[in-house]
Amino acid sequence: MTVRETTRTDSCAGPRQQDRRPDGRDRYTISEVAALTGLTAHTLRWYERIGLMPHIDRSHTGQRRYTNRDLDWLDLVGKLRLTGMPVADMVRYAELVREGDHTYGERFDLLKSTREDVLARIAELQGTLAVLDRKISFYADAGQALASEGSR
Repeated sequence: MTVRETTRTDSCAGPRQQDRRPDGRDRYTISEVAALTGLTAHTLRWYERIGLMPHIDRSHTGQRRYTNRDLDWLDLVGKLRLTGMPVADMVRYAELVREGDHTYGERFDLLKSTREDVLARIAELQGTLAVLDRKISFYADAGQALASEGSR
């Protein structure tokens, strides 16, 4: 089973995005996908080579042809990258998706662990933000004090 063959409506690729083209076409070249996603063609080929992307269809001339479903998957991969998930874990997740529904438990565990990591990072960033806010407040107050001293 490939990522595209997942039967559930809550596909592993995440929520379906609006059609990306006004004419409703569902075929994209690698350069179009690079423009839409901000990824380089090199990165897209690497994702395919390491197993992070499902099999990408090819035209009769061998040119890669991505679909909206592939773009949805890339959206999810981008979100997983933002979480700090290691590439090896992302590849493992993609493998689990391809293996089928019996891997839901493993996928759940992997995503739950990643979520816990994200929450820990958010807490750390909130602490950092509090320090910055205190410093900003200090300098704002100090600047006002200096300004009022200078006007005397």
